[in-house]
Amino acid sequence: MPNPPLPPGRAGGAPLFFLVGRAFALLGLLLASAGPGLAQRPAPAASAPTTSAPLLRGRTTVSFAKGFTIAYAGRCKVLTILSPFEQKTTATRYLLVPRGTARPPGYADALLVETPIRTLVGLSSMHVALTDFLGADDILVGLGSLKYASAPRVRQRIAAGQILEVGQGKELNNEQLITQHPDLVMATGWPGESLTRFQTLAAAGIPVMINSEWVETTPLGRAEWVKVLAVLLNKEDLVNQKFGQVVRDYQRLAALGRKATRRPRVVVGLPFKDVWHVPDADSYLAQFLRDAGTTYAWDKVKSPQGSLALSFETVAPVALTAEYWLQTGSANSKAEITAQDARYAAFGPYKTGRLYNNNRRTNAQGSNDYWESGAVRPDRVLADLIKILHPELLPTWQLYYYQLLR
Repeated sequence: MPNPPLPPGRAGGAPLFFLVGRAFALLGLLLASAGPGLAQRPAPAASAPTTSAPLLRGRTTVSFAKGFTIAYAGRCKVLTILSPFEQKTTATRYLLVPRGTARPPGYADALLVETPIRTLVGLSSMHVALTDFLGADDILVGLGSLKYASAPRVRQRIAAGQILEVGQGKELNNEQLITQHPDLVMATGWPGESLTRFQTLAAAGIPVMINSEWVETTPLGRAEWVKVLAVLLNKEDLVNQKFGQVVRDYQRLAALGRKATRRPRVVVGLPFKDVWHVPDADSYLAQFLRDAGTTYAWDKVKSPQGSLALSFETVAPVALTAEYWLQTGSANSKAEITAQDARYAAFGPYKTGRLYNNNRRTNAQGSNDYWESGAVRPDRVLADLIKILHPELLPTWQLYYYQLLR
């Protein structure tokens, strides 16, 4: 039974520029909970709705994300991607020109991409989320890994042999990519890596674009990276309509959560290699918790790395008195959690049965849709959290990404 429309209201949370050192710790957070999790940023004013002039047809603007900019110059567009991984933020510019149009003068430093792109190779499941959000799954002709894809249309195309596995990192199959010659390859930004790693593809005339949406500090900022693909597809009007609805729904839900009179205590994640990574105050995970109306022990603690690397002994006192335990790795039952460490049975949420994991939408291949569509639908993620923590506020909502562990 489908969920009803999301409830009316307003909301909180605001964009804030991502910092260099956050990359390593955010990666730790992803690993610790078998992927990313919940949360965002402190300032309530940041998430509040803003008013602006109506957008011109065929154009879009960036309101929440801090990792890219979009500018229009006649019939062309200038897309600038910022890399936060060096001591000084660097920028790569892409000049988007209508297909078949000569390159205009100027923008000598920009990489040329003809639009709309017809074929795309995405090296991350996030890129599947972008195409699916825009109804453009058919442009995907390659993925870094075929395992980590959840969108039904993409799985159909994989089964039909229309999407090929091209590898990732050192295993990237340049020869296959050159044979395919897609209009664009989308990669994921990591510390210590840059476009120089794709020199072979560049020499073959295949443009590569590095996305770093996972470094954004707000759920809406992370989701807004869908506009990068929208400008490449000339789908600005569609993304304005669809992303605009996500923003409105998220802000309404955040208003509900922030006004909740009861703020249950939560603990998040599980240790990874004896280190319990928890979101710091400036992470998008922490903002989710704030907007869902929780009491989170490290809500005011900041770290240059973007997360706090804690010991079991540090987290345990919080977990003993917590009311809810969220994002428990890959576990599907309480027994799987205590099989890792019998001491977990003493935690408050374990005793009361309030353990919720975000792996409800895991397919037969082991791909968890939370890390795919959840990245571009923070409104659904927040609705789940409010339903878990304040069920009276969303009485008819059915959990979409989360499930109760028994």
